[in-house]
Amino acid sequence: MAETTRTANLYLALLHYPVYDKNKKVVSTSLTSVDIHDIARAARTYGIRKYYLVTPLRKQQKLAERILLHWRSGFGAQYNPRRKEALKLVTISDSLDRVCEDIHSDWGIRPHTVVTDAQLFERSIDYLDLKKLIEEGSRPYLLLLGTGWGVTEDVIEDSDYVLAPIRGATEYYHLSVRSAAAIILDRLLGMRDEKSLES
Repeated sequence: MAETTRTANLYLALLHYPVYDKNKKVVSTSLTSVDIHDIARAARTYGIRKYYLVTPLRKQQKLAERILLHWRSGFGAQYNPRRKEALKLVTISDSLDRVCEDIHSDWGIRPHTVVTDAQLFERSIDYLDLKKLIEEGSRPYLLLLGTGWGVTEDVIEDSDYVLAPIRGATEYYHLSVRSAAAIILDRLLGMRDEKSLES
């Protein structure tokens, strides 16, 4: 069966700033290679338009550039073409505002931002309602994932939506950001039955 490509009007940003550390101090966290790779692979699987790495630190940007260069045009591109395909989605940005400006240049309108958090808020939107908004296709949406101990209160307050937290079968809910990303993307964009796979 031929592979089909379905690109959503959904973008994803992994915020390394502004986020909290465990003492509730606003910090910039370090990039990790596994987050770059694994979230890019999930993004490619579910048809995300772009996956942004957001950090204002030039040394961290250079690290990301070296990783991407290796897998997109260096030895890694020949060694693992599938990884190259996924990492083509990655864009490095120094701020959330720059990310929104980039998406605005694609659509002519700013994206609606959807922040993720481990806590439930009064204005939280559930997955089904957000899925319906995305499927309308009339505007772009930007999913914000935090590192460290979560995105800052300012980011949450400024976002258009707060996505309901992931809850499993226990009281433990300390997922890695790449695991959370995969679960969220599957809930929002995943196919659910064999009939869907044939369409």
